[in-house]
Amino acid sequence: MRSVNSLRGLHSVRTLHSAKKRSIPRIQTSAYLDLYVLNKEKERLEKEGERLGMRNSTITKRLEEIDLEMNNLQETESAIKSGGKVNSTGPAFTEKSGIPKEWKKMSLSY
Repeated sequence: MRSVNSLRGLHSVRTLHSAKKRSIPRIQTSAYLDLYVLNKEKERLEKEGERLGMRNSTITKRLEEIDLEMNNLQETESAIKSGGKVNSTGPAFTEKSGIPKEWKKMSLSY
């Protein structure tokens, strides 16, 4: 199923430059200028590719963290429903009622 993000947008519109069309015939232009423009476009696209790679790795890492957290929460939920002990890093629950445990608070003098 296609979503809004999968539709073509302005980012995929071809310009005269990307379509290799010229307003001036090619004979009158200089090859040096074309080489310079193509080199600059290549550098820009390489930098953009590096940024996309970094962003992709960040997204992948976050997705892995979300999957891990979801698995931990599902295990905790299933343990609570079955009435067993919960071994997680989350809040401490009493075994019978599932109510958060009250912690004693003390002031410390340094």
